Amino acid sequence: MRDSQPALRADTRTGAAGASPTADSDERLGNDQIRELLRIYGLRTSLIRLKVIDALHAADRNGRSIGVRGVHTQLEQLDIPLSFLSVREVLKRLCVEGVISLGSDKCYSLNPQARAVLELPVAR
Repeated sequence: MRDSQPALRADTRTGAAGASPTADSDERLGNDQIRELLRIYGLRTSLIRLKVIDALHAADRNGRSIGVRGVHTQLEQLDIPLSFLSVREVLKRLCVEGVISLGSDKCYSLNPQARAVLELPVAR
């Protein structure tokens, strides 16, 4: 991981339907943070990676880790049509690259360095 990382803003969106323009702006900032995280780890940005990392970050903010089924269910509830196998493969790749880790309970969580990138404030 590089030492000189650009400042990033924490993702504060709620994901609520009918969100205000400010919430839309927060979502874009959150996606920008995830894009930066992927860039730092040398990974290309894809919709599935954005959504999987966002789901893991949301779980992390709530003090929990989730497994493949939990990530897949969360994405289904957001009407994001991704197969269980696709979610599992993305989680495996993020694990191999060091973005997330798999616990003995078969649940995934963001690594501390990745979490720090997502929680840094963004300069406006």
